[in-house]
Amino acid sequence: MKLISPLTAISLAVLLFIPQLGVAGDGHDHGAPAPATTGPSLPRFAAASDLFELVGVLNGKQITLYLDRAADNSPVTEAQIELDIGGKKFKATKQGSDEFEIVLPEAPKPGELSITATVTAGTETDLLAAELDVHEAEHTDEAEHAHSWKEYAIWVMGGIAALVVLIIVGRRARSARQFRAGGMA
Repeated sequence: MKLISPLTAISLAVLLFIPQLGVAGDGHDHGAPAPATTGPSLPRFAAASDLFELVGVLNGKQITLYLDRAADNSPVTEAQIELDIGGKKFKATKQGSDEFEIVLPEAPKPGELSITATVTAGTETDLLAAELDVHEAEHTDEAEHAHSWKEYAIWVMGGIAALVVLIIVGRRARSARQFRAGGMA
């Protein structure tokens, strides 16, 4: 009876324990990394007319406004902006060179809010309308999968077990070959 050679045993073990060597499975492709998210997506609204484009971003009680000219998309740095949100009027204050800000008395409740903006820049005055859709904060219980030390320990133990099997098979093959060689003499 001929036992398999150590080279054949090693090849067989590689085929059994590493069936897809070099092939990544679902979710394990190490290609280009996905773009990282920097935080939650904040509710926003946009309104446009022939003169102006206004974008507002809600962050809690604060609304940051960006105002551009519709013709060339250049920022409007000097303007008076007044928002009517649900029947209440709020006047924006200038923040930085091209941002305006409104701080609400309380964060808006989830739902759709009608917003009317009155913009005055120099001699130009315009009325813009938009809707802000505020959603409840989404809580995700599913965390990104991280490998624990237990997973690594299982893989290390499996590798050690495979190595032990290879050593035992190799020694038996060598002793069988020596036995056959000794029996012929």
